[in-house]
Amino acid sequence: MDGDRLDRPALDRLMAAATAVDGHHPLSDHLRMDLARGAGSGFAAVTARTSDQLVGYAQLSEVNGLHTVEVVVEPTARADLSIAGDLLHAAIDVVATRGGGAVQWWSFDADRRPQGGADDAGLAAKAGLALTRSLYQMRCELPTGLTVDVPTRSFEPGADEAAWLRVNNRAFATHPEQGGWTMETLALREAEPWFDADGFRLHERDGRLAAFCWTKLHTDTSPVLGEIYVIAVDPDFQGLGLGRQLTLAGLASIADRGVAVGMLYVDADNTAAVTMYEHIGFTIHRTDRAYTADIEAAPA
Repeated sequence: MDGDRLDRPALDRLMAAATAVDGHHPLSDHLRMDLARGAGSGFAAVTARTSDQLVGYAQLSEVNGLHTVEVVVEPTARADLSIAGDLLHAAIDVVATRGGGAVQWWSFDADRRPQGGADDAGLAAKAGLALTRSLYQMRCELPTGLTVDVPTRSFEPGADEAAWLRVNNRAFATHPEQGGWTMETLALREAEPWFDADGFRLHERDGRLAAFCWTKLHTDTSPVLGEIYVIAVDPDFQGLGLGRQLTLAGLASIADRGVAVGMLYVDADNTAAVTMYEHIGFTIHRTDRAYTADIEAAPA
C-alpha cells in the first residue's frame, strides 16, 4: 500500500493504543520519520483490518541496503498471532517483488510485551528469519553524582555537520543503522522537534572533533526519558577514556534539563560497553531482538 493512501487517523489511533500499552512508540526513529514523510528509501506499508477496523500495520524502510521491517498490532487483537505473522510475510513478499535482499525484523521489548518473545521467535522462524542481534535498553537515575573531566561544547548547526559526519561514519563504519550517514540523514534529524543543539555535546582535541554525545529527550513517555541517542569516539582518539567521559557529559546535560532518568541502547554482545554503563549506574530495562534473512527475488 502506498503511504499516501494510508488511513492516517486510524493509523494514529493504532500507534497511540500500542504506545499506551507498551510504554514506547512502536516504530523506531528512522521508520517513524519515513512514515511522516510517506517516503524514504525502500518505503512500503501493509495494513491488516478486521470488520473495517485497522488492527495491524507493517512498514518497510531501507537503511544501508538493509530492508528493515517493523510490525504493530492493536493490543486487543494480539491474541491472534496470525495478524503479526501475515503482516510480516506480506512485508517480506514486498522485498521479494522488488528484487530481494537482506531483511531484518525488529521485535521490541521481546521478553515482556504482551505478544511475548517466544511467540515472536516462532513468527520469525515461520518467516524464515533467524536471530542475529540483541539490543539492550539500559536506564539509570539522574544525576549520576559522577564528575565530567573533559570540556564539551554545544553542536553548532550549519558549522559542525561535516566534521560530525566524518567521525560518526568512521566510528560506525560497520554498523547497520548508524554507519554511512549523509548530510541529508543528519538534516532530517536536525529538523525534528526534539532536536536540541545544546544537548548535542562535542569534545575537541588538537583542533579536531575527537568524540561526541548526542542526547534526545522523550517528553511523551512516563517517566520522561533522556536518551544517549548517539555516542562515539573517533578511532584516532580511542583508549583515552572518552567514551565514559562523553557518556557522563551527555547524562549531565540531560539532568540539567530536569530529567531524572537516563536511557541508552547498546548491543548485548558489546560486553565492554555494557560493563562501562553498569559501572556508571545503568541497568538493563528491556531487550529488543532482530531476526534476519536474505530474501530471493520473486520470479518475474
